[in-house]
Amino acid sequence: MSAGSTDQFGRRIEYLRISVTDRCNFRCAYCMPLEGLPWLPREDILSYEEITEVVRQLAPLGVSRLRITGGEPTIRPQLSTLIAMLRAVPGIEDIALSTNGVKLPEMADELKAAGLDRVNMSADSLKPERIREIARRSLKFSPLDAASAAERAGLEPVKINMVVMRGINDDEIEDFARLTIDHPLHVRFIELMPVGEMANLTFEHVVPSDELLARLSKLGALAADAGPARGNGPAAYYRFAGAPGSVGVITPMSHTYCGDCNRVRLTADGRLRTCLYGEEEVSFRDALRAGAPLAPVYAAALASKPKEHALLQMRVGGLRALSQVGG
Repeated sequence: MSAGSTDQFGRRIEYLRISVTDRCNFRCAYCMPLEGLPWLPREDILSYEEITEVVRQLAPLGVSRLRITGGEPTIRPQLSTLIAMLRAVPGIEDIALSTNGVKLPEMADELKAAGLDRVNMSADSLKPERIREIARRSLKFSPLDAASAAERAGLEPVKINMVVMRGINDDEIEDFARLTIDHPLHVRFIELMPVGEMANLTFEHVVPSDELLARLSKLGALAADAGPARGNGPAAYYRFAGAPGSVGVITPMSHTYCGDCNRVRLTADGRLRTCLYGEEEVSFRDALRAGAPLAPVYAAALASKPKEHALLQMRVGGLRALSQVGG
């Protein structure tokens, strides 16, 4: 095991989530205020060369898996250029993309050719009117068309993430689950995480995973499953008999999974956060632009990575919105 690749609790850190922009073409109610946020100045955003240099220095320290996030990463120009640069870094085994899918039909083939392995796609409804209500944007968009584009391009396994909100979209969980019976899709249901200024969404909107799985079991028997072959995340997977896809649950509210955390996050402006909901962060950007090595900064950051998040205590490191750190 490479020196510097474990934190103070012995967890191996091999997964880096990289936010390439704080901007998004959606304003999802659980992620960003309707009016948006003050955007980061362009000069504060890491260049593709700087992002690649971060990865080049962290790869020998144990980082082998990357996820490109935002905001919405596909709205940053020439994203495929970054993918190709990261693909060329020795030691990087897997590159994934988190996206709302709007631009996947036009970009999937290009991203695959650049070296992207797979996608996670956010989709909180299958109904056009409800998509507009949740995203608070009027965009012609079909989650199934986007998922099909990713599948045709070979960006597999294709995962679809649904943030479940009681009274808003929880009446569609069965419809999403049925997709896995007919298609090789992996649908993950994520417990709502009330954060920052999303005051209109509270703990009353959280649908615990145990309740969700009980509802899904009425569609047919669910068996525990290993899930898709490649993955870095904390989902617990299940499969209906004979289904080509799987359903998963991600449970930050009802069942924490911090003991197996293997990740850190790089914000668009170059801050390394060791916990999505923690207060601990260091500036990689300052070190990079001063020509200083990142290894000592990274080692110090891992030494302060908390044992678990404080989401249930509503201590979320001053975040105003999830879009600020890429989820």
